[in-house]
Amino acid sequence: MTAIVKTILTNCLNLAKDKKAWLALFAGLFLTLSYAPFEIWPLTFACIAVAIHSTHTSKNQYGKLASKHAAKYGFIFGLGWFGAGISWVHVSIATFGGMPLVASLLLMVLLCAYLAIYPALAFALSARFASGPNSYGLLLISTFAITEYLRGVVLTGFPWLSFGYTQTDSPLNYLAPIVGEFGLTLICITIGFSLFRLIFDKEIKTTLISTAIIGLISVIGVVGHDNKYSDKTINTLLVQGNIKQNLRFEPSEFWATMSKYQDMTRPNWNADLIVWPEAAVPEIEALADSFLAGLDSAASFNNTALITGIVDYQRHTRAIFNTLIVLGNKERDDEHGHYQYLGNNRYQKHQLLPIGEFVPFEEILRPIAPLFDLPMSSFTRGDEVQNNLRANGLNILPAICYEIAFANLVRGNYHNDSDILFTVSNDAWFGASHGPHQHMQIARMRALELQRPLIRVTNNGISGVYDPISNTQLNMPQFKADVLKAEIKLIEGDSIYSQYGNLPVWIAVVLMGVGGITRGARR
Repeated sequence: MTAIVKTILTNCLNLAKDKKAWLALFAGLFLTLSYAPFEIWPLTFACIAVAIHSTHTSKNQYGKLASKHAAKYGFIFGLGWFGAGISWVHVSIATFGGMPLVASLLLMVLLCAYLAIYPALAFALSARFASGPNSYGLLLISTFAITEYLRGVVLTGFPWLSFGYTQTDSPLNYLAPIVGEFGLTLICITIGFSLFRLIFDKEIKTTLISTAIIGLISVIGVVGHDNKYSDKTINTLLVQGNIKQNLRFEPSEFWATMSKYQDMTRPNWNADLIVWPEAAVPEIEALADSFLAGLDSAASFNNTALITGIVDYQRHTRAIFNTLIVLGNKERDDEHGHYQYLGNNRYQKHQLLPIGEFVPFEEILRPIAPLFDLPMSSFTRGDEVQNNLRANGLNILPAICYEIAFANLVRGNYHNDSDILFTVSNDAWFGASHGPHQHMQIARMRALELQRPLIRVTNNGISGVYDPISNTQLNMPQFKADVLKAEIKLIEGDSIYSQYGNLPVWIAVVLMGVGGITRGARR
């Protein structure tokens, strides 16, 4: 045991003296400033360039030795990247998890260490199979594509903090409707590698080639651009209740919460669409039928529609769904008459949040700590592909909370007649951290990809609307009970991304991977 401790301490001391380890760590830490709310997007390229420099050995040294070197420093880069970037997760663990500080910090370290495996693997594989700087660059783009894809699907996936999100407000956001966030991530790596070659190798050829490639993608975007404003404009009302998290699922507070949302809406029925956040109605749907019937009647009388989040517990199957329902005017053939429980015009959340909405190995984990036994942590998955909601003649593409980070899931429910991208959430779990800002940034990227106006309403912010053509955003203040009236211009036409998804990007990834390996084989 003493020998193990001694070995660990020795390795830690060696790392503390290792300049490249510090470079990799700081590159990861500073990368957080590229995301919302800081949005210093050029830092992304600099941080990637420094990360490549720290993981890269000499020009002629590739293979097993280089891959070990790259894995080591790639892992350290990942620790900085996720340690600072998702530090907001610790807010929810520390505040609502009921765990000692040491245990909650250890849990965060384990989470960040797991996520850091993916960039470490990308750097290691690139170094292992490269034969020189150019093949290394091609392989780095390809391996990052694979590892980022895996990060988004393994263990239900955690596709947060991909590089492409840093470009939501940069000039490169013009490419989002063409290549999506996934393609933007690979473009960031391309630019970062070009910067690395320019600064550390004094080589300009790679920069010129990268510029030409990005220019070609832009030309394709101009030729294939098919999105423009339609002749229809709607008025929307967003209602943000700002209910304290510790009161949201207290049965004694249910009526107070429902009454608050109703009272905030009552003076503002003169909108085409009214939206409440995730589980704004905390009572289970089967027990809230009289309240919902009253809302349905009021919305219909005022010739509008109201979408709200609610929890649906179906007693006959014991399934619990995180649900969105539409009240009032629907204009759908199978939805005539008044509100009816389990009507077809609803959306059930598919991508559930681990621990928060379902607990793997729950027989083992639930007794350990309150973190694994949170209220509403036994949800059932809805279908992956569902119909758009129909509200007052509008086709609404829905996503609940965490789902908005899954680009393929959102795109899978898109139709060419989808009018609005609509997402609800409750970010009260994360306090005043940068988590809610990142969440809004991710939602705006989905709007850019699909070229549809975004409506996002949450319990305590950030709630707002976003126009992906004009890149204008209107928010209401965080941590305040408030309403926001907004006029939204609808958009028509299909983006390239909405039609083909990531297929063109994957074709490019395969070609680059083959090119990188082939160059190595020839050498």
